[in-house]
Amino acid sequence: MSLFKPSLLTLAMVAASTSMYGYAAEAEDVATADESIEVLKVTGIRRSLKESQSLKMSSSSIVEAISAEDIGKLPDVSIAESLARLPGVSAQRLDGRANVISIRGMGPDFTTATLNGREQTSVNDNRGVEFDQYPSELLNRVVVYKTPDASVMAQAIGGTVDMQTISPLTHGEQTFAVGIRGELNDLGSLNSGSSDTGYRGSISYIDQFVDDTVGIAFGYARMQSPNQEERWQAWGYPNLDYDESNPFVLGGAKPFVRSSELERDGFLGVIEYAPNDFYISKLDLFYTKFTDDQRLRGIEIPGQWGADWGNTGVTATENEDGLVTKGVINDAAVVLRNDVNKRDAESLSVGWNNKFAINDNWLVTADIAYSKSERTDIGMESYSGTGRGNGNGAVDQLGFEYDGKGGYKFSHDLDYSDPNLMKLGGPFSWGDPLGPDSQDGFINKPEIEDELASAKLTAEYIFDDGAVRSVEFGVNYSEREKSKLDSGYYLTLKDYPDMQTVPEKYLLSPTSLEFFGMGDMLSYDSLAFYNDGNYTETNADTVDLSRATNSWLINEEVTTAFVKANLDTDLFDLPLTGNFGVQAVMTDQSSDGTVATVDGGEVIKTPRTASDSYTEWLPSLNLGLAVADGQMLRFAAARTLTRARMDKMNANVNFSYDANPSDGVNWTGGAGNTSLRPWLARQYDISYENYFSDQGYFAIAVFYKDLENFVYDQTSLFDFGSIFPEQPGNPIGVVTQPQNGEGGYVQGIEASFSMDFGMWADGLEGFGTVLSGSYNDSEVKETSDSEPTTLPGLSEKTFNATVYYENSGFEARVSSRYRSEFLGEVTAISLSRVNVNVKAETVVDAQIGYDFSESGIDALYGLSVLLQVNNLTNEPFTSYTGDDARFVRDYQNYGRNYMLGANYKF
Repeated sequence: MSLFKPSLLTLAMVAASTSMYGYAAEAEDVATADESIEVLKVTGIRRSLKESQSLKMSSSSIVEAISAEDIGKLPDVSIAESLARLPGVSAQRLDGRANVISIRGMGPDFTTATLNGREQTSVNDNRGVEFDQYPSELLNRVVVYKTPDASVMAQAIGGTVDMQTISPLTHGEQTFAVGIRGELNDLGSLNSGSSDTGYRGSISYIDQFVDDTVGIAFGYARMQSPNQEERWQAWGYPNLDYDESNPFVLGGAKPFVRSSELERDGFLGVIEYAPNDFYISKLDLFYTKFTDDQRLRGIEIPGQWGADWGNTGVTATENEDGLVTKGVINDAAVVLRNDVNKRDAESLSVGWNNKFAINDNWLVTADIAYSKSERTDIGMESYSGTGRGNGNGAVDQLGFEYDGKGGYKFSHDLDYSDPNLMKLGGPFSWGDPLGPDSQDGFINKPEIEDELASAKLTAEYIFDDGAVRSVEFGVNYSEREKSKLDSGYYLTLKDYPDMQTVPEKYLLSPTSLEFFGMGDMLSYDSLAFYNDGNYTETNADTVDLSRATNSWLINEEVTTAFVKANLDTDLFDLPLTGNFGVQAVMTDQSSDGTVATVDGGEVIKTPRTASDSYTEWLPSLNLGLAVADGQMLRFAAARTLTRARMDKMNANVNFSYDANPSDGVNWTGGAGNTSLRPWLARQYDISYENYFSDQGYFAIAVFYKDLENFVYDQTSLFDFGSIFPEQPGNPIGVVTQPQNGEGGYVQGIEASFSMDFGMWADGLEGFGTVLSGSYNDSEVKETSDSEPTTLPGLSEKTFNATVYYENSGFEARVSSRYRSEFLGEVTAISLSRVNVNVKAETVVDAQIGYDFSESGIDALYGLSVLLQVNNLTNEPFTSYTGDDARFVRDYQNYGRNYMLGANYKF
């Protein structure tokens, strides 16, 4: 295999222009080499595919890559959507957009995201990065590393996603680029006051000064994106009349329409300095601000589970294969919901890298980095109905019929848009914060803050000859602190116990709920009503035990020492490259939490701090054998870790105390576990790659991950005596808490194929395709005797296909991605997260454009236009409970998003 090879020292120095870490540095080396030997100019998607293929071919690890087609132009609107087109990678949609990914069947808990090789903080409750936080216009390439090496500090069992910004010195020319796109959602404005149009724009500037020793790159991107949704949501499916001999029936439903406006601002700044051949310094900053404002309006309808308090029972008129498909909810009371979800999030990442060439053999790198994320949510519920509390007010006879997709159509008699009939107040007896039936709403206000600081010092000795090309060694130290403050308040009208007519100043036009047959509903600006002080708030953690133990703080201090040898030799007269090494990972972790119990109807709280430490050894091996020209056989083996979920590592404990127990156990409850160890796995990979042209290849890989452990909720013994030493009785209690249980395995095979058809016939010039597919299988057990459980995020089958045409300035492509059903994480009550079964889906996107640089019109050189459609076939997101796919929990219809825009580069 013929590869461009500048001197080892030059390569190492150029690596600094991207990142201190091996992943990002290696990617920049390849890009630099490609630019040095490029002869024919290739643009657009073909340029992107060529660069991605070159990186995959030259990497010492098994990787997949996405490269920008031009400055400020990655192939897709979001990073996650682009990632989901790669072999072995799949995405889960949230509110119609892809935001988290799975790699080789391993969900977001098992993947790590880095920016220029540095681990990033996250805005969610755990570690997984939500990729829609990062504007694609500000990224130059994204690389997915499926196998680790010892120099990589941000390892994960699933894989590592490295987002990379541009190196201005490597770019080597002055560039100014702007882009603007208008956006339209075809569902229209579903909620009063919402919009179905938006825009996104970006501007980038790259330049070099002082004889190309100083380089700068600045970028700004803004997005204001509309999103509409019709969502069917079911409570569940019990047996009719709770009789197991009867068919299953709708337990209740909360269908609604959602209108969102997503605003995101992103800024990138890079300053690079290379005064000579011996020193390179690079400072980069990446900042994003993200606001998601959602209005949700719908009607919550108790079904079988509401019998005797929300209705007088359900009459079944038709059933099919054990499910009631048509019937009537008798004397039905409902609650109208005018809800608001709002998220404000900010993320900052700063890094400073310095690389020194001491002499021809020694290279020293010093890097410091800082990442911080903050998130504040408002999740507000506002209730209205015909009367306060159970059994009061007007009722309805609600007919219902299964629609064949998982939702139901209703028929009704009452006018749910009449403000004289539907009044503010709680129509059900859901809570008594200030008296009987006084819960008229609820507001959640969780806050997340996540900080990560790191420092790394490494050295590399480059040998003059021999099988070992160089040896790297070093140490990385990081400190991370993440906290969650989970505040929630019951809302009670100031006019309680009276119901209240919606004041005229807050009243909006009725919202249509015709998609499930309920006509129009009363609509009002509930957030403005709340902000004007019309509710009395009662702190939930004074009466709700689970709420009192849902706030926490986690600290981690991690020291990682490593040594790695890089190989460059021959085996049986065939070129052999790769590396082997080991990491020693020393971790100190601690948590501040709360011990809480209920006494006399009041929550009593006691602060608690817990800590633990551990050391893990992680060896790794990556080998690549060039078996023929353009053909590579790879083998990799490693022991990897993924740190436990941070929301499971808290020091919180909730308990009840029985002074006279019948079984001798005075204390029972639930707890977090600060002593949780990371998930660990031994993984093995073999792949064959055939590069038959610079824009065509075929690759097939098999992998096996032997999971040493897995985290489950288990019954454990807990020493309450250390917290309450004066309390009489047996100090050892029983709690349910997350523990490291038995492991299991994940195994699979994946294949990918890319071809530019122009290599076969001139008439096919410009046509091409990219195909990939994977098959995954897994089994994990809580104990050696327990039944296997489903691995969250794993789809057994995935398939991606892109067909494109690009010639003489014209460009068109259609892309689809399929993933079979999987266990996904979704939002539940009080913004908590639960796992549900997600149905298989195929998402199709398309775009067409023209680059006027190919038109011969000098005045239009640098201008390109683009029309793009996301979710072309309007694929819904569907989740269900149990084993019957008709027991749909969520059926979400997002519609199509159309974008029309232009880019200009000069």
